[in-house]
Amino acid sequence: MTDAFGTLGWFVALGALFLVFLSGVRIVNEYQAGVVFRLGRYTGLKRAGFRWLIPLVERMVIIDLRTVARDVPTQDVITRDNVSVKVNAVVYFRVIQADKAVLQVENYLYATSQLAQTTLRAILGQVELDALLAERDRVNRAIQQVLDTHAEPWGIKVSNVEVKQVDLPTGMQRAIARQAEAERERRAKVIAAEGEHQAAEKLALAAEVLNRTPSSLQLRYLQTLVEITSGGNHTILPIPLELLHALGAARTTIGGEPRPAAAAPQASAEAVH
Repeated sequence: MTDAFGTLGWFVALGALFLVFLSGVRIVNEYQAGVVFRLGRYTGLKRAGFRWLIPLVERMVIIDLRTVARDVPTQDVITRDNVSVKVNAVVYFRVIQADKAVLQVENYLYATSQLAQTTLRAILGQVELDALLAERDRVNRAIQQVLDTHAEPWGIKVSNVEVKQVDLPTGMQRAIARQAEAERERRAKVIAAEGEHQAAEKLALAAEVLNRTPSSLQLRYLQTLVEITSGGNHTILPIPLELLHALGAARTTIGGEPRPAAAAPQASAEAVH
């Protein structure tokens, strides 16, 4: 009977020791880091793998080292030019020093979220509405730099900040639409004016060429007559006297016999059928 109780006692002792051993077992994943405390004092970090802690003596706080994406709730912001807008954003950050994330701040997730909200309002209050809408990348970088500077003592690296949506008042939306329409009309008028200017320059060059060679002017006139009458319409066109004189002189020169000058005909008209 004594031997039976002795054997049972050994089994109980071994079972108790096994339970004590299991209570100290910790598994740290590859993307985690364990901050170890011994009797309340920080002793070091434990990386990925099987870890055993002294039960009731040591304690481990496991910190996730992966990048965290946190939405910044919609904030009411007054821009530099006194326009009230609603803005929300998303912040990407990760813990790079797990010991600081535990020792320097109570809850680094909550603290980073609150810091992002206040920084968003502070930075956007220093920019004008046009810059907020047109220079989104520059605004994002400014917010990211401020957040990264303030979160560095907590062992946190803010990698990126993105302003997701900017809600404008209805009146401001209509004003921006009118401004965009006016800008498009201005560009259209400028383009049309530039076209007229270029066309005028080309016409001036053509006039200089025709002025140097009068015969080309007559040929151009005849070409214009052909183009106008080629459509089959019955059109009456006046023939300038200078053209008749030029044609008469050309015929006299080609025929070799001078002819008496005819009386100056009046501006005649020919019906083209």
